[in-house]
Amino acid sequence: MLARIKSAAISGLDAAPIEVEVRAAEGKENFTIIGLGDGAIRESRDRVRSALRASGYYLPDVVLVNLAPAELRKEGSSFDVAIALGILVASGQLRGISLEKVSFHGELSLDGRVNSVKGVVALAVRGLQSGIDTLVVPLQNIEEASLIEGIASHPVSSFLDIVAFVKGERSGTQSQSAPIKHIRTDSRLGEVWGQERAKRALTVAAAGSHNILMIGPPGCGKSMLAERFPTILPPLTEQEMLETVKIHSIGGLPLEGLLKGERPFRAPHHNVSDAGLTGGGSLPRPGEISLAHRGVLFLDEFPEYRRTAIESLRAPLESGVVTISRAKGSWIFPARFQLVAAMNPCPCGRLGSRGQQCMCSKLSVQNYLRKISQPILERIDMHVQLEPVPVTAMAVEETKQTKEECVRGMINQARALQHERTRSLNAFVQSNDIKKFETLPSAMTLLERAAATGLLSARGFVRMLKVARTIADLSAAVHVEECHVAEAMSYRSLDMIQRYCAAA
Repeated sequence: MLARIKSAAISGLDAAPIEVEVRAAEGKENFTIIGLGDGAIRESRDRVRSALRASGYYLPDVVLVNLAPAELRKEGSSFDVAIALGILVASGQLRGISLEKVSFHGELSLDGRVNSVKGVVALAVRGLQSGIDTLVVPLQNIEEASLIEGIASHPVSSFLDIVAFVKGERSGTQSQSAPIKHIRTDSRLGEVWGQERAKRALTVAAAGSHNILMIGPPGCGKSMLAERFPTILPPLTEQEMLETVKIHSIGGLPLEGLLKGERPFRAPHHNVSDAGLTGGGSLPRPGEISLAHRGVLFLDEFPEYRRTAIESLRAPLESGVVTISRAKGSWIFPARFQLVAAMNPCPCGRLGSRGQQCMCSKLSVQNYLRKISQPILERIDMHVQLEPVPVTAMAVEETKQTKEECVRGMINQARALQHERTRSLNAFVQSNDIKKFETLPSAMTLLERAAATGLLSARGFVRMLKVARTIADLSAAVHVEECHVAEAMSYRSLDMIQRYCAAA
């Protein structure tokens, strides 16, 4: 007898419908799985055999399993449940059931328990598009499965639960969108001592989703500021949550924070490979920049990253996507992240610091800065210099703390103005919408003078104008004025270091 069970396989960030065909017969014992499965799928023979016996069922002598379509390469253990159920149907141990509109996913333990699998959001989306009305998933995956409206989801914790469900003894539960909760965290931007200028720059960056580079000596608080930066960002919207959960689910990463509305924060080590940063593999998987989609990518010790890894950020910073090409096809992963980078001003870290003598030669500073190309620097809207925090200031009991609720209110208000003006945050505004910025002639003249120095390209000119527009939005100003442009120009600290290196 031939049984057909619906399932799906992950391919990039999407899923492809899979039909698990099972034929059972008597004869010499043999269990074969075909259909371009990886090692985890081949090993499912032993998991399924043990789980069936632990659940009180028997394994037929001859079992042939085909994962169709056969030309699509498949990986993972999510077909265990479909294979085991197909064996029961094909061997006649389950009769009189209809599974045409049900898709099954889950990994089996040796004792019959059902374990979680990756990419349930993508599997649910594909099931909905394929006409599936019920998704059977492990209990651990039910929260992410419920994000998809229009398809019922049924959680199971053991193979016996699955059998009870197909017999009609239990019914699926209609999926509901998970409510968006406000971010709750113990870390606050105001906990960082001093660095009010850097906090102001981060506020501007958050309001317009601008990329920012913090330059300062070791120990001045760059990493602390970056780690607390997501706390002033607005929570994920429902659509953004769906996008990020889908990516993290395929990567097998925790989803609790995302389901609470927290934006992703990724901080890969500077030894990360190019593929680890942008994504890759024989069957491509999302890299760090895609895992930071709709969130923050923090690159500490920026010049220490591989040159090729840094250069691979060029296209994603402009387009918001990364394309990975292989001989068998191309995969497009979303990568609309906000870059926050940190670096020392020179190899010893003391250049420009008050009360400290830099021990580096101009040549060594130039070589250090050359590790970051000009095209990458031009894609970073803001460069802010941090000074060491005086020890005396740290000893003061009453410190000036940032009123984060007020800051978040300013950021939300500024973002609302931007969406009303161009339906986009300022960092992503297209060239034909820049005319809507309403820049005063005097402010434009000041920008043109900055461009005349030769250290500002056309791209840098436009990005500085976008930062100035964000500063104006924070103060709810209708026009971009000279003071807004002046503040935007002050966030170009690296240009000052370059002038130092160019001086005779």
